[in-house]
Amino acid sequence: MTSARIVIAPDSFKGSASALEAAEALRRGWLAERPGDEVALLPMADGGEGSVDAFAAAVPGAQRRPLAVTGPDGRTLQAEWLLLPDGTGVVELANASGITLLDPLQPHDAHSLGFGQLIADALDAGVRRLVLAIGGSSSTDGGFPALAALGARFLDAHGEPVPLGNRGLAALASIELDGLRPPPIDGITVLSDVTSPLLGPEGAAAVFGPQKGATPEDVAVLDANLARLAALLRADADAPGTGAAGGAGYGLLAWGARLTPGSGAVGEALGAADAVRGARAVITGEGRFDAQSAAGKVPSYIRSLADDAGAATLLVAGAIEAPTDGFGDAVSLTELAGSGESARADALRWLERAGRELARRFAG
Repeated sequence: MTSARIVIAPDSFKGSASALEAAEALRRGWLAERPGDEVALLPMADGGEGSVDAFAAAVPGAQRRPLAVTGPDGRTLQAEWLLLPDGTGVVELANASGITLLDPLQPHDAHSLGFGQLIADALDAGVRRLVLAIGGSSSTDGGFPALAALGARFLDAHGEPVPLGNRGLAALASIELDGLRPPPIDGITVLSDVTSPLLGPEGAAAVFGPQKGATPEDVAVLDANLARLAALLRADADAPGTGAAGGAGYGLLAWGARLTPGSGAVGEALGAADAVRGARAVITGEGRFDAQSAAGKVPSYIRSLADDAGAATLLVAGAIEAPTDGFGDAVSLTELAGSGESARADALRWLERAGRELARRFAG
């Protein structure tokens, strides 16, 4: 058997394994079958959960900066952002205001204040640039609580701050931006794999509200409240990505941020194109491979890099719900484990098994 160079570049398997944990498990399985191969790890992210970890693993000298913040339900929790040696601050919304921090879900009242507190702490540290990963949010608040943490004021008809969360937007009468902190000198890049606008049938409330606990009746209310914000904040609510993170993309656009596809921006920062060059095969994956996976998520991005490098691309996913055309091979953890529940309950075991299975079938 000829030895080969293999790169393992998965996204996180949401709620089951971080990208690094998934990559390590796949490597263990692969090497159990092909111990002579050279296997390199490149844990990825698309702007959601695990983005800080991906940068921390890839950038020598990166420093984690812990901070106590207000979580999406008002409780204090420990979060962190990442300071890179070049003065960039990487802040992950899911770390402070993510949906996995809530039980039960709170579609009207969850908020993004903690995310803004992390950003403020990064500005206090003197960062020259911000990279904001906004996937995995718990709220549909247009990002206004995050902007409030940065000095903006969102007021009701009596001049009092409105309550945090989407519900508070129903009382919004005016916005004061005089105290809003300016962006850092080298700007703000927002990472997201979502291209939805803020409002309407393809917007933040309609598309993502149900995932955050909203009923069809709730969605109408959430969307109307976001429209109230848009009427006063006056950024371009139709711009692609403004519906990301419950509309946080919109609030950040109003602050002066640039919205970019998450996986490509993360991959560029991590040197993914160079990493896959010379590989015989690249293994990628995510929790659920579905119709949205082709729209800029990690597997499609990694496959394009592997295609350019002349490498085979192998896919592992918790569940495979879309055609895997273009991948050299694919393994579903649900099929390996016999059910989605079993796969999620012991994801690392089944990821290792998937690595063995792909290695066994690989003719490289």
